[in-house]
Amino acid sequence: MVQLIVGQKGKGKTTVILDKVNEEIKTAKGNIVFLDKDSEHMFELNNKIRLINVSEYLISNSDEFIGFIAGIISQDHDLQSMYLDGFMKCAHLEGKDITSTVLKLDKISSAFNVNFVISVSMDASDLNEKLKDKVLVAL
Repeated sequence: MVQLIVGQKGKGKTTVILDKVNEEIKTAKGNIVFLDKDSEHMFELNNKIRLINVSEYLISNSDEFIGFIAGIISQDHDLQSMYLDGFMKCAHLEGKDITSTVLKLDKISSAFNVNFVISVSMDASDLNEKLKDKVLVAL
């Protein structure tokens, strides 16, 4: 399952996603990974959550980003959820259509039973119709 937290920059998406991941870890039966564009929120995450600073891995486009995600999943058979803050920046999709990348993540989610919660810097009304049913929170 892919869930989206959407809203323009500065609306509080990061606070929502941090609250959600820290709540989920309390009852998680598997591992949880938090991907971000930097390590700024390291001390706001429960220490059982693995933080990955995506900018350290020389990803330059959305296809490489999907490969990076697949690599993480292939190395952790107990992975339950992945949280992605700053998704458009991490996946190099700023100013681009995110639909195909989110739909690829949805296929990955189904194939490997990993949930994705993604913060997206755009209004829910600007999302492609195919993604609107994935909105968890719109700010």
